[in-house]
Amino acid sequence: MARKIGSRYTVHQVIGRGSAGTVWLGEGPDGPVAVKLLREDLAADQVLVGRFVQERAALTGLDHPHVVGVHDMVVDGNDLALVMDLVRGSDLRTRLERDGVLSPAVAAAVIADVADGLAAAHAAGIVHRDVKPENVLLDLAAPPGPGGAPRAKLTDFGIARLVDAPRRTRATRIIGTPDYLAPEIIEGLEPRAAVDIYATATVLYELLTGTTPFGGGHTGAVLRRHVTENVPPVEGMPDGLWRIISECLAKAPASRLRAAELAARLRELLPELAGLGPLAVPAQRGVPEEVPTPGEAVYAEADAFAGSGTHRRRRGPAVPLVPPPQPDSTRDTHTSLRRPSARELASYAEESRAQRERPAAAHRRTRAQMIRRRRTLAVLIAVVLLLAGAAAAWTAFAAEPPAGASAAVRTSWHPRL
Repeated sequence: MARKIGSRYTVHQVIGRGSAGTVWLGEGPDGPVAVKLLREDLAADQVLVGRFVQERAALTGLDHPHVVGVHDMVVDGNDLALVMDLVRGSDLRTRLERDGVLSPAVAAAVIADVADGLAAAHAAGIVHRDVKPENVLLDLAAPPGPGGAPRAKLTDFGIARLVDAPRRTRATRIIGTPDYLAPEIIEGLEPRAAVDIYATATVLYELLTGTTPFGGGHTGAVLRRHVTENVPPVEGMPDGLWRIISECLAKAPASRLRAAELAARLRELLPELAGLGPLAVPAQRGVPEEVPTPGEAVYAEADAFAGSGTHRRRRGPAVPLVPPPQPDSTRDTHTSLRRPSARELASYAEESRAQRERPAAAHRRTRAQMIRRRRTLAVLIAVVLLLAGAAAAWTAFAAEPPAGASAAVRTSWHPRL
């Protein structure tokens, strides 16, 4: 069913869904377009709408062959929309899940395109902040690149910048996927261009191995690994690619490559990568696939909530970790965790409250006992003082004879020694 968006655009059907909204196939004055409608709760936020309008010039002015262009922004009633290029193809996540890992040459060519798009954005002062396979579109209508690689276009530029504003709560949570977050973001520093390089290297690693370097397990474990762990070498990965990935995953932002350097280094490697087949990932070494990993069970359970209105993560199944040279019992513990049910969560919350209340109750009892002891001690001291005062008064009274008595009589009042 057709729907009007503003006065210039008509949308016909949903062609994609993301954490920030839905993407529609639309028609504009110049032909077919993709229209991304942001969620209604975002459209109702006046602060966000103001930022949306302020960013219009920056986002519509970003024109590059490896960036999905933004033609227009529409603010109309409850509609907050980006009008973008229509790319005829799939996103990189779909390609990865459908066909498995890519060959080194194809992966390098795709990521070189992404790095080119980032270089243009960074030069314009725009940081993407949410680079991941879902936000890389493969343009199947364009002539293929080196080694038959599809041309890549980076999309959703500016969504993170628009939505992840200071003092926001609900909207902030939809931006940034844990597997791709740079350590400085986790530590609370301001995101700069280097965070996009870290995320892009993570995507390259995933295209080659089928896993993200620090993924798997619950979110807290993933974030901890980004900050504290180094990614172990991968057997069979070409040395040139490994050096690039290692540099781009450096913990210190200043040690990472710039976007233009990343694109150039990858393209320099293409001749020696030509003809190499995909790496032998664990699933291809005969590891049974019918039994899900604990991480996959977590996401499978999350998917089961999709029909109940609960937010569904587009991330897909969690991938197993690359095994380190030495076993990591802490890591194994984290990846063995499963998502608790709603009933379990409620019981956890109740138990947590009880645990917090028990020390408080014990503290209150201890304080009450101390107060009682202090009061008893105060009463005893008062009694002792009273008795001592009475004894002193009696002694003084006994030592003084009645007034008018003779000296002989007064002498008789002295106590006998």
